[in-house]
Amino acid sequence: MGALIDKIKGKLKKVEGRLTGDKLRTAQGKALETKGDVEIGAKRVATKVKRTARRVKRKVARAGRRAHRANAR
Repeated sequence: MGALIDKIKGKLKKVEGRLTGDKLRTAQGKALETKGDVEIGAKRVATKVKRTARRVKRKVARAGRRAHRANAR
């Protein structure tokens, strides 16, 4: 949830900087918004890696069970 809040805060700071003509505030807003984007992207990647690891684990377990049954015959 923090990433989304950072993104929103950044957007607000950026707009505030544009309205007041404060280039520093605009840059701070852009930085905070980018931080939120990076965090969101990292969470997506982590989720995909975990999902892929679970799939691989299931496939390896299935292959092991098949090999065990084949050797038992």
